[in-house]
Amino acid sequence: MLRFPSLRAPLDYLFLACCIVLTADVLAPEIWGSGKTKDYPLWFWAGQQVLRGGNLYPADPKAYFEFIYPPPPAVLLAIPAYFGKLTLYICLSVVNVVAWWMTAQFSNAMAGSGRIPNPWLFALPAFATVTFVFDMFDLGQPNLVLLAMMLFAFWLLQHERPWMAGGMFALATAIKVFPVAVFPYLVWRRQWATAASMAIFTAIFLFVVPAPVRGFQHNVSELKTWFQGMVGTSSEQGFGQRGEQNWSWVNQSLIAVTHRLTRPVNYNQDNAAKPAAYMNLADVSFRTANWIVLAISLLIGLGFIAVMPPRARITPRSNAEEIGILFCLMTVASPLARQYYFMWLFFPITVLVHRAAYDPRAAVRTGTWAGLAVAGLLMCLSFPVFPNDLQAYGNNLAATAVIAAALVWHILHPPLDEMAGSPPPAELQSDTQN
Repeated sequence: MLRFPSLRAPLDYLFLACCIVLTADVLAPEIWGSGKTKDYPLWFWAGQQVLRGGNLYPADPKAYFEFIYPPPPAVLLAIPAYFGKLTLYICLSVVNVVAWWMTAQFSNAMAGSGRIPNPWLFALPAFATVTFVFDMFDLGQPNLVLLAMMLFAFWLLQHERPWMAGGMFALATAIKVFPVAVFPYLVWRRQWATAASMAIFTAIFLFVVPAPVRGFQHNVSELKTWFQGMVGTSSEQGFGQRGEQNWSWVNQSLIAVTHRLTRPVNYNQDNAAKPAAYMNLADVSFRTANWIVLAISLLIGLGFIAVMPPRARITPRSNAEEIGILFCLMTVASPLARQYYFMWLFFPITVLVHRAAYDPRAAVRTGTWAGLAVAGLLMCLSFPVFPNDLQAYGNNLAATAVIAAALVWHILHPPLDEMAGSPPPAELQSDTQN
């Protein structure tokens, strides 16, 4: 089912046109303007620091970090940064283009419907998440690339390549830590080889790979500083290195929304020009709010375990739904979940699109389309025409909950033929191709 772009497919022209426009948004300011802004200059700085042997982080873990990622991505950035800003920006854009294409390919291949969708249905999740993709290019964030890597890892796992899958999970974790949440899932599903591979390769990527470039002791020291500054700090003022964002409306993680609802937190704190605004329904202490977050997370985790089918009853369909729920939970469980983090809903949306199109039960198809419409409307509340207050209440978090709930329903109510133990189709059935 995986394929390259084709000059005979009209929608592939649209994909390529979008990629040209998005890449132009990155390169045009650098070539003809005053220089590309957002995170791109930071990536160049990090790459140059590696090339010059400079420090990525200040000596004091409590000081402000310009670069908040572990050392391995800085080492990767140093390779194109050696040839200058423009080369780095082109490489980052090309990587995003490839990641976008492969995300759609893997998502549809692993949706578990046993069907090849027609081109418009294939592209629907891409249309639904195009604003997130724009953020990936415009900001220079790696979340789309991480999504493609995670999907590739699960694809490898399904094709009985557990050690390669674990290595891909590890690489994603070494770039941006929140994909580490897949590790408990692998352990629970007794994917021992993949879990072991992920643990081993994570250590290799963190400690071994940067060592020849940074020096082993220097790298270990920087890892320690990064851990203390990013993971080992948490207070009422925030956590990590972006305290002004942690409790503000821009963060729609489960942690942030719960804190905003349970204690008086100014959700406009990221902008001193705006008046203070609050949305709390209760007034509890920081410690109590953390306990509430922990309790909610525990209930969600136990609920996820409860809906997982036993190993003997796993089908391609249930497996897709299970991974879709996992992606939803990983997205909102990240301590900082800005708008672009919800790019990870691409795969869960794809799974539901396949259910809405191909489920043999007419009422289920209608209900699934309705659920997708509700989630889409909630995500639309992030458009600038709507006040930030709506995002403070967690519109994307709510959309994720709707998508996850729909996947839970499907995993608990498979079609009768699957409930009877019918094997999945041996060959993919093809829909209309044009």
